[in-house]
Amino acid sequence: MKKQITIILALAAAMGLSSCSKNFLNQTDPNAITVGDYFATENDVLLAVNGVYQSLRSENCIGENSGLFTEERSDNTGRNDNQSNSGEPFQFGDFSILPSNTYLSRHWLALYETVSRANTVLSNIDKVTFNNEDTRAGYKAEVKFLRALIYFHLVRKWGDVPLVTKQLSTTADISANTFRTKDTAVYSQIIADLQDVLASPLPNFQTGANIGRISKAAGNALLGQVYLTMATTIDDGKRDEHLAQANTYLSACYNMRNFGQLKEIPYTDVFDVSKKTSCPELILQIVYKQGDATYSSSIAANNQAKGETINSKKEATGVGGNVTGDLVNEYESGDLRKDYSIKYANASIVKDWFITKFRDTSAAAGTNGYGGNDFILIRYADVILMLAEVNMYQGNNTAAIQYLDMVRARAGMPDYATSMMDAAYSAKYPTLKLAILHERRSELAFENHRWYDLLRTFTTDELISYFHAKDQAYFGNARLSNFSSKDRYYPIPYDEWKLDPVKMYQNTGY
Repeated sequence: MKKQITIILALAAAMGLSSCSKNFLNQTDPNAITVGDYFATENDVLLAVNGVYQSLRSENCIGENSGLFTEERSDNTGRNDNQSNSGEPFQFGDFSILPSNTYLSRHWLALYETVSRANTVLSNIDKVTFNNEDTRAGYKAEVKFLRALIYFHLVRKWGDVPLVTKQLSTTADISANTFRTKDTAVYSQIIADLQDVLASPLPNFQTGANIGRISKAAGNALLGQVYLTMATTIDDGKRDEHLAQANTYLSACYNMRNFGQLKEIPYTDVFDVSKKTSCPELILQIVYKQGDATYSSSIAANNQAKGETINSKKEATGVGGNVTGDLVNEYESGDLRKDYSIKYANASIVKDWFITKFRDTSAAAGTNGYGGNDFILIRYADVILMLAEVNMYQGNNTAAIQYLDMVRARAGMPDYATSMMDAAYSAKYPTLKLAILHERRSELAFENHRWYDLLRTFTTDELISYFHAKDQAYFGNARLSNFSSKDRYYPIPYDEWKLDPVKMYQNTGY
């Protein structure tokens, strides 16, 4: 955590964004000035706010290529290499992760870097005079959303975590805040931040140059997901209340949509780089700049396997983004999402499935693979399936199935009632709960939702049984038998634990 604080004190966050062009990927370096002197004008605040957004882009945070911490932790993707980088990436899917894992440590630090950047803005913004108070309120709402988003990732991955909501400037400040806060208190802060977003002057949706910034639609969607997660994972005696709140906020987001039926939006449009500013299904995305060596997307090229050209003009030399055989078998016959999302590569060094969901073969991306793919954080199919989930938990199966069928119709799949008459489908997904989980997996694969979906759907004991019942043959060298109760959470990184082994107590089993 001490390392984290020094990062933000340098205010490496500041970036350039004019009011009339999407240019907030171009960073400036204010390392030579102190935080107290930095915040003088509205534009200084804007640059710092942009810096909070910029921090999301890292593969160590929640940007593209961060699937190691979610998808590889689940049953969607994995790797057979248990030697490279001391085998540390392999530990995630093998459920053999150690507190000393440097990838895990970098993830923790990157998440807290975003939190600290947000706290620095909020601690200094009121020192600045604004011509329009709505501008100040909007900036506050944006960074509060981003802080809430990151704490939502932290609390689901580690449980109790340090909860810091102000700028830390001294060693004494750092020491006073080096302790884990109960998960219920972390959730309370997340909710408070998101309620402030919904009370702010932010628009329902961002458009034009502001795409990629926070909106009220995003606020409703995230708050609904937070309440749904609390209802299914936190034993605080308020399950029904949390489900009611989840339904309220998810419905509010759904009712804000700028389209009729989901099936009006082709699935391929969601990931089409030429439509990333116009597709009405997108609610929030991390922006990447096509053709730019520094701020472009590499997700298309990175996932492409040797001998293939479907993702990128950049020639691939490796096996691409590994897909487990378990996920390949999850897709139903005729599901158009399968053909768009994954492909079998025949190259001699591959002979396996790889990810094709993210593509940019444009001339602008070129043979260097400087893609324009934005990384989608929230979209309407996700919201619709969460509405199916919450209605199912509330006992309203009729409404739940209606939402489920919206997504199945777009994928070219029979409706739920028809599918349940198919012996294979009903055997694999005998309950509506499992059918919704299946649909989320097919729809949202590789978008970093799967691990969190599993945590919401199953208790720890149920999740152990779920993993142990899978066919090991579909997971290569990663041993599913390693999964145990400790794997509900990640270990606290060793360097953070040793700051104060009492207040930064380790998670059980590590």
